[in-house]
Amino acid sequence: MVAFVLRHGVLFVFLYVFADQLGIPVPAVPALLAMGALAAVGKLNFGLALLAAVVASLIADTIWYALGRTRGSQVLRLLCKISLEPDSCVRRTENVFLRYGVRSLIVAKFVPGLSTVAPPLAGMVGVGLLRFTIYSALAALLWAGTWGALGYLAGDALQQVTDLSGRVGSTLVTLLVVVIVVSIVVKWIQRRRFLRDLRIARISQEALKREFDSGQPVLVVDLRTELDVAAEPFVIPGALRIAAEELERRHQDIPRERDLILYCS
Repeated sequence: MVAFVLRHGVLFVFLYVFADQLGIPVPAVPALLAMGALAAVGKLNFGLALLAAVVASLIADTIWYALGRTRGSQVLRLLCKISLEPDSCVRRTENVFLRYGVRSLIVAKFVPGLSTVAPPLAGMVGVGLLRFTIYSALAALLWAGTWGALGYLAGDALQQVTDLSGRVGSTLVTLLVVVIVVSIVVKWIQRRRFLRDLRIARISQEALKREFDSGQPVLVVDLRTELDVAAEPFVIPGALRIAAEELERRHQDIPRERDLILYCS
């Protein structure tokens, strides 16, 4: 593993960033930090590695952009299934996208989980391919360059500490592997807890229909964003449409004497 990374560092960066931006649950930030650190100790060409990271990110983003343009909300549901981030990542990205438009691609790159959701959203809302490509490439350059530069500074300091042992490259790769494993385990545990709590509070479609058919005083509050509604313009009969961000302002519109069912995806 160590020998492969040291010998094929640029290829490693490309494959790792590509996998991360596709949505595979591996954190890319440790790899970018290692990229800079290895460059600082002369084990890697920083310029080539940075270019590989940008190209890998751009290819992955373009794939998701095309899928978002053709598949819409189906893509978002898939992303929530394969991501280690809680399903709320989609909601947060939609809110950022509604506020900043295509510029949110740059912001989303620095937030784990959001960087994969933003490209299909751009496709869903009809952002032009050329404009998307420019913003996506700029975002990848800033994202990979920032973390790589931090790794470069850390690598220079680490070299001073480990020069006597002669195992700088091995130490960096070992630290990278440890950070990746710990990050994946922590995210997996968080997601399992989140989904367990969600299952406890969930009601199935069939159970909700039985509530309606039996005449129970149940009210459905539709919390979907404008992007969700545009992607799937269907509503549950009798549902009260209030975006989650408007709850504080419109809470008085919700009757207190009825059981509430929240619909948000």
